[in-house]
Amino acid sequence: MFQPPTHKHFHEKPFALLLAISLLYSCQTKESQEATIPSNSEIVESYVYLLSRALVVRQEQMDFEGTGLEYNSIKYNEAGKADFVNPNLDVAYMEAWIAVDEKSAVIIEIPEIKDRYYTVQLLDGWGEVIVNLNERNFPDHPFGKFALVLENAQVDIPEDALKIPVYTDKIKMLARVELQDDLEAAVALQKQFQMSVIGTPVIAPTIDFPNFTNQAPPQSNLFEYTEVFLQSSDEKMENDSIQTLTREIGQYLADHPESSSRIDSVITKEALPKFINYAITEAGKFENGWLATLLAGNYDSNYWTRTAANFVGIWANTSEEVIYFIASKDANGEALGSGKSYSLTFPKESLPGDQVNGFWSVILVDFPNYRVVENELNRFNFNNYSEFTYHPDGSLTLYIAPELQSDWPKSNWLPSPKEGLFNLTLRSYVPKENVLRGDWFPTGLAPLE
Repeated sequence: MFQPPTHKHFHEKPFALLLAISLLYSCQTKESQEATIPSNSEIVESYVYLLSRALVVRQEQMDFEGTGLEYNSIKYNEAGKADFVNPNLDVAYMEAWIAVDEKSAVIIEIPEIKDRYYTVQLLDGWGEVIVNLNERNFPDHPFGKFALVLENAQVDIPEDALKIPVYTDKIKMLARVELQDDLEAAVALQKQFQMSVIGTPVIAPTIDFPNFTNQAPPQSNLFEYTEVFLQSSDEKMENDSIQTLTREIGQYLADHPESSSRIDSVITKEALPKFINYAITEAGKFENGWLATLLAGNYDSNYWTRTAANFVGIWANTSEEVIYFIASKDANGEALGSGKSYSLTFPKESLPGDQVNGFWSVILVDFPNYRVVENELNRFNFNNYSEFTYHPDGSLTLYIAPELQSDWPKSNWLPSPKEGLFNLTLRSYVPKENVLRGDWFPTGLAPLE
């Protein structure tokens, strides 16, 4: 006979069901929370990605701190001056930080330049090249006025200015004019580069990220600035997944500040060693102890190479403009330096000057700061205007050593430090096709007894 449920029976099963659901939800929530804990590899990837932006922010801080530099104003660097990271002593430099908004524009005016390398390189907040203004990219407008405007800006520009749409409100400009063997003429051209502003742009202040060095890079505090750093457009990266991952780690650290020690440990023990090794041996094609940056300036979503470029020598240009060959090891795979001496020989059929449509140079800098090394000759580099002594067969040998040996031509000696490590950077401006393809490399540096 049917018995209606008692009060006890009525509540017993629903309560059990609710308890089971509650326990299941609790387990799922716990599993979900555990799943959000970033893995070591995710921390490494996100750290390397975000470090690229931090290096640009650091440079912006350095450019403005105590220098008197203002936005939208050209700084005409003293030609041949060496107080710069990985300096190029073969050009007259100009630099500027450009700021625009929806109601403003910046006009850059380039003088007419013939038979001499020049370019105006524009970069975004991640170290990606936006465009180079020169006769190669704009053969119908190689000089004159160029108007930088945001893509949706409402601003009138002069009729004689070529409009250059940009996707970011802050732009770094580096302009170069080749010195050749006439510094006075190059400097005269340098002074003819001009900049003016249409409107009054609202300029975001420089991000107040804590100071760091290449020897003591940022730790987990880098992720505390995730959202601030990601406000700068990274349009050319075309990799949304790494930004999503970086945001997740930034949020995880904010929710779990006690995890900072673990993240610091991963950065110190995994991210930085792996990144440093990548920067000096893997960020390009490696041959004869030289790393060729065949991918530079625009990185096709390769944020490891981009961060390496910003770390080694910020503001790398595109490969079509210049390919950098960087040597941190000798022909035997040993690190350069520690007072050792080396020879670098170019066969007659493989001279560096024959591999470019522009010019070439090689410079010595210390490691890891990438600054020139003071020496008795005040000589920091060689280029295609250096007066070398060639071998009878037309080949060329350069000597990189702390001291000059009696049987070496002094003209071919590039002084190196007596202690500590160093790198060589060989620049090939407007490289020929064989260099772009990676078919040409300098020979390895041979250790000398």
